[in-house]
Amino acid sequence: MTPSPSPRGDDGLDPVIHEASRLRLAAVLNECEAADFNFLLGVTGFTRGRLSSHMAKLTAAGYVAERKEFVGRMPHTEYRLTKAGRDAYAQYLRDWKKLTRPRTTRKGG
Repeated sequence: MTPSPSPRGDDGLDPVIHEASRLRLAAVLNECEAADFNFLLGVTGFTRGRLSSHMAKLTAAGYVAERKEFVGRMPHTEYRLTKAGRDAYAQYLRDWKKLTRPRTTRKGG
């Protein structure tokens, strides 16, 4: 079953992506075809627990695909943004630009 898109917050932004740690992860994954757990630890500076927690939320939302395997005897986990994740991140950027766009005001009246 495909997860439904996240509801928008009061500000019109996707709350799954808007949280600062998940926004950072979405931005990194948007620039990579795939990234493994250790790479993400290095570029984000997150603890293992923090990274695992946020990746679980992105995966549950259907924004990230996770692939686990063993390389030799070592576990290896790789993540990639799904199409839904890329679309959600692109929409988040569009919504953010609209939200932060300077407003013009009319004088007089």
